[in-house]
Amino acid sequence: VMETATAALRMPKELVARYDQLAKSTGRTKTFYMTEALAESIDRLEYEYGILKDIEDYRAGRLETYSLDEVRAHCGLED
Repeated sequence: VMETATAALRMPKELVARYDQLAKSTGRTKTFYMTEALAESIDRLEYEYGILKDIEDYRAGRLETYSLDEVRAHCGLED
């Protein structure tokens, strides 16, 4: 059994109505579909915002970088 917590959020009325209609037409709860949508999107959001953070760190000089020649040498791929 998954442990749950309550979270409150403000949503556009149109979106709430769509979840209500989906729940009504399928016999599932609105919470079920909202949880499904949030679970599906979190991986993408973490990935995208992780990349943005890496870019910010790179631009600020907080990332260690290597030249292509250094990578080739490290991997034993020199010509």
